[in-house]
Amino acid sequence: DFLSGITVGILALPLAIAFAIASGMTPESGIYTAIIAGFIISALGGSRVQIGGPTGAFIVIVYGIVVNYGVANLLICTLMAGVMLLAMGLLRMGTWIRFIPVSVISGFTKGIAVLILLSQFKDFLGLTTEKLPAEFFAQIRVLWHALHTISWPTVGLSLACLILILAWPKKWRIVPSPIVALVFGTLAVAILGLPVETIGSKFGGIPQSLPGFALPELSIATLRHLISPAIAIALLGAIESLLSATVADNMIDDRHNPNQELIAQGIANIVAPLFGGFCATGAIARTSTNVRMGAFGPLAGIVHALTLLVVILVAAPLAKHVPLAALSAILVVVAWNMGEWSQFAEMRRYTMNYRAILLATFGLTVVFDLTVAVEVGM
Repeated sequence: DFLSGITVGILALPLAIAFAIASGMTPESGIYTAIIAGFIISALGGSRVQIGGPTGAFIVIVYGIVVNYGVANLLICTLMAGVMLLAMGLLRMGTWIRFIPVSVISGFTKGIAVLILLSQFKDFLGLTTEKLPAEFFAQIRVLWHALHTISWPTVGLSLACLILILAWPKKWRIVPSPIVALVFGTLAVAILGLPVETIGSKFGGIPQSLPGFALPELSIATLRHLISPAIAIALLGAIESLLSATVADNMIDDRHNPNQELIAQGIANIVAPLFGGFCATGAIARTSTNVRMGAFGPLAGIVHALTLLVVILVAAPLAKHVPLAALSAILVVVAWNMGEWSQFAEMRRYTMNYRAILLATFGLTVVFDLTVAVEVGM
């Protein structure tokens, strides 16, 4: 458990930073989320090997809330979602989540993957442009008009990091490929003096301190607009956490407690925003890595959170040299793996009913938002 926790903690570091930046948040907010929510989900959850923290699935929702309502209202949204998740667990609704059709889950997952890929064009290509809007067609328009600002050193570094992640031998998986890409990209920028954007140039670095307690400012005027995104966060958090727990069950021949898992997710999403974090859920990739490294119980997830805490207290100043291109390459791989695109090629094997629901949910997720897509899909 101890060794698994350290390995997953190292893997979680670049992912937490990348997810936070892609969501329109600061790098440290992603690490704080992974530390606080990761600790609570492992300590109180219904799966003994679940690893919690920020995930790629939340990027689209969180970015839209930050752009439209601001960071303070995102924290309020997360708190509201946490209360909803806690209520769902206490009302024993966890067993009902598994009845959401696979076609709906597959459709919105693919849609989220497309939106994540689109959001990474700016950092992957080094485009100079204003902050991307939240809407799909508006993003395409802004990126199209910014194509002439492409930075070839950034493109070269992004491609090199992408190839390194994909080509990293499985026999060396004890050292996660995202960390290898992060170190390679940072050293390349430092040694070659590449003119690329880094965490330091954009955010000023990561503070070498513990997060402080702070209550988000409540704005009654916007509160009514936050109910829909809060429901989206709660619904996605419930689905992804229980899906991740089910994947873990199949790997370790166990059976998780879905209601206890929702209670832990709820508490984590209530506490994390009070200490500089944002929404979190069970992370399938990190949970699978945890199991493959030999984890047996919740101690691994607790050690994963403590590993991140030690990293931010000891090595935070080094983060300012990390290039955004390396983080973008990591997210491109995450989004590509999330999409499971081979299902489109096999579409003829499915019933017309299944195809219609999947494609409708997929299209609505991309063009509109997750809440509309799931409502129509259901």
